[in-house]
Amino acid sequence: GSFMLVNTSGRFAGQKAHLLLPHLKENDTHCIDFHYYVSSKSGSSPGTLNIYVKVNDGPIGNPIWNTSITATWNRAELAISTFWPNFYQVIFEVITSGHPGYVAIDEVKVLGHPCTKTPHFLRLQSVEVNAGQFATFQCTANGGTDSSDRLWLQGIYVRDAPLKDIKVFNFRRFVALFSVVNATKRDAGNYRCMIRTEGGVGVSNYAELIVKEPPVPIAPPQLSSVGATYLWIQLNANSINGDGPIIQREVEYRTSSGSWYDIQPVDSTSYKIGHLDPDTEYEISVLLTRPGEGGTGSPGPALKTRTKCADPMRGPRKLEVVEIKSRQITICWEPFGYNVTRCHRYNLTVHYRYQAGGQEQVREEVSWDTESSHPQHTITNLSPYTNVSIKLVLMNPEGRKESQELVVQTDEDVPSAVPLESIQGSTFEEKIFLQWREPAQTYGVITLYEV
Repeated sequence: GSFMLVNTSGRFAGQKAHLLLPHLKENDTHCIDFHYYVSSKSGSSPGTLNIYVKVNDGPIGNPIWNTSITATWNRAELAISTFWPNFYQVIFEVITSGHPGYVAIDEVKVLGHPCTKTPHFLRLQSVEVNAGQFATFQCTANGGTDSSDRLWLQGIYVRDAPLKDIKVFNFRRFVALFSVVNATKRDAGNYRCMIRTEGGVGVSNYAELIVKEPPVPIAPPQLSSVGATYLWIQLNANSINGDGPIIQREVEYRTSSGSWYDIQPVDSTSYKIGHLDPDTEYEISVLLTRPGEGGTGSPGPALKTRTKCADPMRGPRKLEVVEIKSRQITICWEPFGYNVTRCHRYNLTVHYRYQAGGQEQVREEVSWDTESSHPQHTITNLSPYTNVSIKLVLMNPEGRKESQELVVQTDEDVPSAVPLESIQGSTFEEKIFLQWREPAQTYGVITLYEV
């Protein structure tokens, strides 16, 4: 047994004394048992007695047990579950308070059997979680526990975690659950299970909390080819921020204006997004997932691209006459929208032809009245009493579609004058006989000449 006596008289506050036990390798359950005494005549504590368990010559960590006043000799147990091939060292430390008195440790024994007043922990397993998730450590112990015991998860260089839940199976076995909430990279590190009972303290091995960042592509996807209703893309997601392995890839795409969006799982490095609207801008990004709850990263940078126009669905429908005059015709048609034009850039032309002076005249005019709910167009400068063939042509950068043809005759109009030089008169005793040529333009059927 080791012995340590610290007389704190004449010492100023903060001085330290240490007792170091030899390195121990624990192949089986054992217990360290010791007696301690902290007392002073004044009633003020002469100092604090801390106990540390240092593993594999690593950092000393936080105390596993401490006390500052006892007045009599007491006995305590250390149930240390640091398993072979790891080794550990127990360090007793006295920090003086500046008050006179004594701090003593005696009969430190390493026993070859379990502690009687303090539970022993089974091996604690490491936990891996994705950032932002709850990391739960399961501390299983042999032994009993009651409500006066204090249980916590002790971190080394990281914050301690409080008890979340405890399940008692019987007087020889319980499981304590601890959660590190919203784990970040700062919470990653080593943790061990701790129980402080009336009779001593139980300590588990250190287990690691590994916090992984969900993967996010560094670059946007690349465009391979463009159609009216599809986009071929290369995922371009080999370079990532965050952690792999990547177990799932998804393509998220949305219209740049409006709220429509969709997500598709992808199992290759290139992907064809189909069933898109023509002449529409889309934003496309890639989502990557690593194993575990919350393993999907945020969308990577977006590719902005536009689909091509598609051939118009059909030509304009229901071409009808609104008004016929002698020299002009007004027509109307059924209004149409993007679902017919399949493009935001298009034009509508009015094509018409008629006979004039023995020759066929062919004309076309652009109609600007395409957005209206009652679209119409007036053709002017026509000849009266003439058959005119009219059709509408809808065109966008990808193609054209025509309406059915409408044949309309302009109204009759006042004829032109009889050519003066053609009037010839033959005179007789009681009458004058006149004859003349038809007017140059009859503009209809002449029903009467007046002299």
